[in-house]
Amino acid sequence: MGKMIFIISGGVINDPQFLYDEIKSVTNPVIICADGAAQRLKELDMAPDFIVGDMDSIDEDILRYFEAGGSKIIRYPGDKDETDTQLALERAFEMDPDEIRILGALGGRVDHMLANISLLVMCAKRGVAAKIVDKDCELLVIDRVCVINGREGETVSLIPMSTDVSGITLKGFRYPLSEGVMEIGRPYGVSNRLSGTKGTISVKSGYLLIIRQFGV
Repeated sequence: MGKMIFIISGGVINDPQFLYDEIKSVTNPVIICADGAAQRLKELDMAPDFIVGDMDSIDEDILRYFEAGGSKIIRYPGDKDETDTQLALERAFEMDPDEIRILGALGGRVDHMLANISLLVMCAKRGVAAKIVDKDCELLVIDRVCVINGREGETVSLIPMSTDVSGITLKGFRYPLSEGVMEIGRPYGVSNRLSGTKGTISVKSGYLLIIRQFGV
């Protein structure tokens, strides 16, 4: 495995052990926290490599604690256009990662959650493999091909992230598709299922959000 970067966002993480296990499953990852998300690592006795944001949701004592331990603090003004998670992602891009996994990006405020999901389009445009990972699901955006290795009956939903997505072909699914089109406002790609243990999704144009629910 190449360079893996974890971005910890400020959404909901109901199971801290999942966060701990996910990070520990990778050898020598880079960890970037978006502002107050660093508190979660302190509770797990872990430390980020970077804390990025305007620092409006983290205690200064925690910042000093991590800084003393070697974490780099990158401050931005409060009046900015980017979310803290976007700033963390842009920092990750500078490090030429092979893969980015974003944790804590779901739940909580709907506007933040949707903003985090939209960042996956930025990753796809740059050709960087990226996922939002949660205990119960994972999300990614593709503009070419994706192979899903899972369990028979596992739920996979597809939602367009551009005005329309064309040339969609699904193989290995209960509801296959050939050269289909999906448009915003017509979510017929929700709740498909793997017909076996492997499914292939390909598109010819546009950006397609894939939501894979673990289990069935």
